[in-house]
Amino acid sequence: MSFRDDTTSMTAQIIDGKLIANALLDKIKSDIELRLSTGKRAPCLAVILVGDDAASAIYVRNKRIACEKVGIQSIAHNPPANISEIELLSLIQTLNLDPTIDGILVQSPLPSQIDENAVLALIDPAKDIDGFHPFNIGRLAVRQPTLRSCTPFGVIKMLQAAGVSLKGLDAVVVGVSNHVGRPMGLELLLAGCTVTSCHRHTKDLASHVRRADLVVAAAGKAGLIQGEWIKPGAIVVDIGINRLASGKITGDVDFETAKQRAAFITPVPGGVGPITVATLMENTLKALEMREQIASHT
Repeated sequence: MSFRDDTTSMTAQIIDGKLIANALLDKIKSDIELRLSTGKRAPCLAVILVGDDAASAIYVRNKRIACEKVGIQSIAHNPPANISEIELLSLIQTLNLDPTIDGILVQSPLPSQIDENAVLALIDPAKDIDGFHPFNIGRLAVRQPTLRSCTPFGVIKMLQAAGVSLKGLDAVVVGVSNHVGRPMGLELLLAGCTVTSCHRHTKDLASHVRRADLVVAAAGKAGLIQGEWIKPGAIVVDIGINRLASGKITGDVDFETAKQRAAFITPVPGGVGPITVATLMENTLKALEMREQIASHT
């Protein structure tokens, strides 16, 4: 696929994240069924939800539904919002040492008394199915990825499924968070893109976006990327999830205008979100398989 030079009277192809995610989930389900048929066990994911944040509870429920769909066992831990950091770290260490647990997921955001960096650093990198541990980000940085950050890796899967050839594209990533923006840049480098990372100190964001063959918006600010900035025929991936005062969920990109100029674009919702969850399931299975492989050589 090469990006279009002219999109006159044309609108972008919408990349259906749900469709791509469901195909991946079906494959994972098939792989797990094959494991069970050969006497191996199903993967097991431990999910920690601290407190009763409504949005976090929805995210966790979606992940547990995905687990049920593919045959991954999920174990819920729901400590109260006032749990101490020591108590939470103790729970994580217990799960690290439990050989029946293959993946550990701690839903963010965490209460103010908890240092999220300390939590992520304690999770065994071999069970870090979110791909947030510094070890796993570092492996990606040196082009030796193992468990990869779910959203960035999911974006790569989406683009591949849409037939997008990434090699040589000028890519602009807007947002440099440790969980999304930074590993997204690393994934695109690995895929052969020339990558520019933009952030709050970037001068003239519009000029960077205007020249990009691929724009990945991951800043978490509704409408940050104006549609008229999009180069005709560019590819637009919107990772932002923002709730407006009206209750509507929207991304970081002015979708209605951008889709009149782009060749491909992801919607919000229904774009990156589903493939993120599916990639989390894939990582959980991979974590088990990696540990089994190591055990077979010891």
